[in-house]
Amino acid sequence: MAPAVALAVLVALVAPGLGAAPGCDHPAHRWCSSRDVAAACQVQSRCPSLPHPAAAPVELSLYYESLCPACREFLVLKLFPTWLLLPEEMLNITLVPYGNAQVGAGAPGAGPGACLMHEAKNFSTFFPVIFCLESGSSVTKNLEACLQIYAPEVDSGRISACMQGDTGVALMHHNAQLTEALDPPHQYVPWITINGKHTDELQAQAEASLLGLVCHLYQGEKPEACEGSKAQKIPPGCRR
Repeated sequence: MAPAVALAVLVALVAPGLGAAPGCDHPAHRWCSSRDVAAACQVQSRCPSLPHPAAAPVELSLYYESLCPACREFLVLKLFPTWLLLPEEMLNITLVPYGNAQVGAGAPGAGPGACLMHEAKNFSTFFPVIFCLESGSSVTKNLEACLQIYAPEVDSGRISACMQGDTGVALMHHNAQLTEALDPPHQYVPWITINGKHTDELQAQAEASLLGLVCHLYQGEKPEACEGSKAQKIPPGCRR
């Protein structure tokens, strides 16, 4: 018998005055079977082995454009390595490729990033490809090679068709709406929000030590990658 269950049974047998709450319809040996049952019977303090609820991930949104050197630097040197180092449940990333672009007659269609996300859908599939694209000298020309390395199952033809067609226009319009809805309005790129908020301090800390910032904000158990990391500050980059 598990120690927590044995404890609950022992309490029920030898200390009936310390039993479960009135109305608890679970037998004593089930009191510590889950957090919900323990809460219903009001015996959480007597169930020491109950798992703690998982902490919410740190939510990071990156509003960027591929032609901005500072955007590429942040994504390649800070965001992607941090994502690799941390467990999936600790950091949730949203990429919004639009930045300072303009929607209208004569405006360019969607870049490969937006269409890649649309086609691949799974973040762990498309993020390494985007990292590859942003690491190279040409985001568009390297698409085929990056797909072959990181996501050979994704059809490059569908991505090209998306970029040149109505789907790409719709994706660009959607990203424009997301970018224009930012509060406060974005003033430069890359523009970073943390847990839905943007401040100069958060931006500077993310650009200086993203790993340290995420480790500091995460409320759950810290992985080994967080040991010794700390947030720093640098001036925000790529203002326009």
